[in-house]
Formats: sequence, C-alpha cells, structure tokens
Amino acid sequence: MMALVNVINQKGEKVDTIELDDGIFAADIREHLVQRVVVWQLAKRRQGTASTRTRGEVSGGGKKPWRQKGTGRARAGSNRSPVWTGGGTVFGPHPRSYAFSLPKKVRKAALKSVLSSKLLENRLTVVDKIELDAPKTRIFLETCKNMGVDDQKTLIITPDKDEFLVRSSRNLYRYLVMPIEGLNVYDLLRFPRLVLLKETVPKIHERLG
Repeated sequence: MMALVNVINQKGEKVDTIELDDGIFAADIREHLVQRVVVWQLAKRRQGTASTRTRGEVSGGGKKPWRQKGTGRARAGSNRSPVWTGGGTVFGPHPRSYAFSLPKKVRKAALKSVLSSKLLENRLTVVDKIELDAPKTRIFLETCKNMGVDDQKTLIITPDKDEFLVRSSRNLYRYLVMPIEGLNVYDLLRFPRLVLLKETVPKIHERLG
C-alpha cells in the first residue's frame, strides 16, 4: 500500500504527488522503542570524561604522618587516605564510554514510528527542490514562509549535503538542515515539522524498506 502525498515547490504551489510506503509512513507507532533509541543516541553523545584520582594518584604519602601509638590522635598510615583533605577519592568516576549496542531492527522500527507520526499529524511536507540564489538567511526565511513551514521548528532533509541551505540556516535555532544519512529519531522529535526533498523519499524507502 502507498499513501499519496502532495509535492509542492518552494513557492508553496502544488506541482506533483508522490507515493509514500505505508510500511514506513503508516507503521505502528511504538513509543517504547522510540524511547529506547533516544536513550541510545544520547548515551553515545556523552563525553564520559569525568575523572577523579585515587589514593595512588594524589601527591604525598610514603611516610607515616605520626607514630601509631602514644600521641592521642587517631592512627594514620598515609596522608593520601580518602579521609584526609587532599586525599584520594574512593569509587569516583573515571573516563568511560556510555555507548551501548541496540539492534538495527529496533532503530528502524523507531524511525518508522516517528515518520508515521509526522504524516498522521499532518506535519510532513514534501518539496520538489529548494534552490537559493545565494546562501542568505533572509532568502532562506522567505522560502520557508512561502512553503508554509515557518510556524514551527523545522527539520529539512536533503538527498545530499547542501552547503547553500546549511549556511543559510545555521544561525537559526528553529531550522536544521541535514542530508538523508543523518536522519535520526532524536532530531525528528526535537523538530515538530519535517520537510523532505522529493529525492530523499526513494532513499528513505531503500533505507527502511
């Protein structure tokens, strides 16, 4: 089964229709899988650079601070002990990777779920092409207004990296332009509206079909 969706030009005029695979754009919305993929993506992005020094890594030590008995003070073997100021840390964090593996079929199912929700909620727009005369923010905003996608934060997916679109939109927090290779669940959720250039649709069918 295929759903027919209108294709507009950058002036907002209908110029064609395109078929979207129901297996991708009308799939079951599985929120628990979407949540798992978002956690997986954010875990991969964590730097994991937090670090503390153990008692073997701090300066000092070697000599016993005072004799074991007869001073009236608690016994101490090293000034690198965790109970001393400047001593080592017990069970503190060390550099590590927070990444974990997630089955490919889970990632695909989550992506299908989010794409389906965009179409179901009428927040998916297909554009035949976007061509700017120059990489100017003003021209980009005018084009988005003409296409009717200036009312919400918008993610624009291009078939290949488009320097003009990227440079025109990079200082606008409400827009993100990325090639089809970068399509991911987290950014689809961050941006309520999705704009697909017509040439990206077959690539999505090939990737998720």
